[in-house]
Amino acid sequence: MELLQNWEKWKSFLGKQVENAKNLGMSNNTIEKTAVQIGEYLAKNVDPKNEQERVLADLWSVANEKEKHALASCIMKLVQEKRAVN
Repeated sequence: MELLQNWEKWKSFLGKQVENAKNLGMSNNTIEKTAVQIGEYLAKNVDPKNEQERVLADLWSVANEKEKHALASCIMKLVQEKRAVN
C-alpha cells in the first residue's frame, strides 16, 4: 500500500481521518482509544515500510498501555498540526 510507504502521505491521510472523526462529533478521548486499537492492529499485522514507521513500531513494542495512549495522543497532535498548516 503506497500510503504506508510515504510518511508525509500517511500523516496527511491520518490527519484527514482525525478531522473527519471530530466533524462527526467524536471526542479526542474516543479518537485516541481508536488510535490505540489501530496501533495494536498495525503492530501485529503490518511490517513498517519506512524509517519513521520503524521508530513508531519499536516505541510501541516497549510501551505499556498508558504510554501507548500517550503515543497515540502525540501522533494525533502531529497530524492535526500538519493539517492546520496546510
